[in-house]
Amino acid sequence: MLTSFFSKSKPFNLAAIILLMGLFYIGANFTHWENGFNWLEFLEKLGVLLILVLSLLVLNFIAKKNELTKRSAYKTLLFTLFCISFFSLLRNESIIIANLCVLFGLRRIISLKSHISVQKKIFDATFWICIATLYHFWSVLFLALVFFAILNFSSTFKNWLIPFVGFLAVTSLTICFHLIAYDEFYTFSDWFQASNFDFSKYGELRMLIPLSIFLGLLIWTLFQYFSAIQKASITRRPVLSMILFGLAISAAVAIFSPTKNGSELIFFFIPLSIIASNYFDSKKDKIFKEIILATLILMPIIVAFFV
Repeated sequence: MLTSFFSKSKPFNLAAIILLMGLFYIGANFTHWENGFNWLEFLEKLGVLLILVLSLLVLNFIAKKNELTKRSAYKTLLFTLFCISFFSLLRNESIIIANLCVLFGLRRIISLKSHISVQKKIFDATFWICIATLYHFWSVLFLALVFFAILNFSSTFKNWLIPFVGFLAVTSLTICFHLIAYDEFYTFSDWFQASNFDFSKYGELRMLIPLSIFLGLLIWTLFQYFSAIQKASITRRPVLSMILFGLAISAAVAIFSPTKNGSELIFFFIPLSIIASNYFDSKKDKIFKEIILATLILMPIIVAFFV
């Protein structure tokens, strides 16, 4: 049974999930060479694959360490299935790097609940999110998550100023790098990416099928997650609520993103995989969960080969 196999987080489960991610990434990036084989391009693609796998491991670490889910392999499996359903995502190096930076920031944000080294963690989280904006501008919206965490865990006047210091630090470093490397200033026009509100591609079957299934999964599992928040302890409740807030921000990032080919949804897949994992970790609806999981596993295969 699929649920029995992925209900435990073991090295073999994780290796199988990474292998699945690798196979689809290779299929999306290494099956054709427009200008012939190029070693530099090959190494670049390989590096992005490692970043994608690292994102998977960081997500697994965040969920386990902060008890966002049970110790199962569902969150890593779901994140992988969501990503490999869109070949355009697997070919977008910038957004994959930005997603890893956001995950590093999220790790520091959630760790604020321990009330240890609060100011350092706020700075680190802001720093990583600002680095992410250099690759995908609209990930700047995740800075709202930093302020949300400050409000919940350490709402002192000094802490509210730290994100601005982190932002100025990244700005200064970026300008200095461009002056040294390119002998020119890094301006707002270089950083900013105009939004694109043309959602016509979402009507294509390659986009419509996985999107419909993912939104259906979100609606179905969201009720379970709300129930988990209500039953959670007072100390754990803000962290679970933060995932919901992150889901809303991720949706906003996707809406304002300049690309509308599925790659912009990668940020959305982080909170969705955590929320859906909580549903799969529950003991009810075992047969129905088998059907959902089988559908999710078959979906990227069907989209890749038959649509």
